[in-house]
Amino acid sequence: MFELIRSGGWLMVPIILCSVISVAIIIERLWTLKKDSVAPTDLVSDIEHLLEQHQLTDDRLEELEQSSYLGRILVAGLSFSNQVPTDIHRAIEEAGRHVVHELGKYLNALGTIAAITPLLGLLGTVIGMIKVFAAITAVGVGNPQVLAGGISEALITTAAGLSVGITSLMFHRYFKGKINELTVDMEQHALRLLNLVQGGRKL
Repeated sequence: MFELIRSGGWLMVPIILCSVISVAIIIERLWTLKKDSVAPTDLVSDIEHLLEQHQLTDDRLEELEQSSYLGRILVAGLSFSNQVPTDIHRAIEEAGRHVVHELGKYLNALGTIAAITPLLGLLGTVIGMIKVFAAITAVGVGNPQVLAGGISEALITTAAGLSVGITSLMFHRYFKGKINELTVDMEQHALRLLNLVQGGRKL
């Protein structure tokens, strides 16, 4: 493995660094974007029960806010429950924007890695081919061992760059779709809370 990396030349260093960062982001986002930790399905029902029992104290609100991302949005709305509906709606929207921004944390970095690692591999290909042609100019084509170094560098960096780039792009698209799905889900829960606070239909 080390020999393979060494054969790829110095461009393998940034490619490997990008792969390590990509893996760290993927693992962190997979853990963070779990549905139960973002938008628990029973949270609004729990709030309704607390309201009916008159147990929605400041301590409970703080506990709900820290329990999940959805909890932060709903508590923002509950903080304005005595205000007009437009104020509640505005508070929920503001909290929602912050939450969606946090859900997309590190995705720009992952997208950048997906874009630049194939280019680094292509640069390695160009550098490797330059070495091949330089070797041909110096010693001709009669010594394949002289040419092998440049060719291997060209192929290894290309393969490594594409491998990291494709994987990063796949997870980047997956996380984008996951965030959109969670955003729609949280919007539905927020609408249920608005109906509850305004004395609308029964949840």
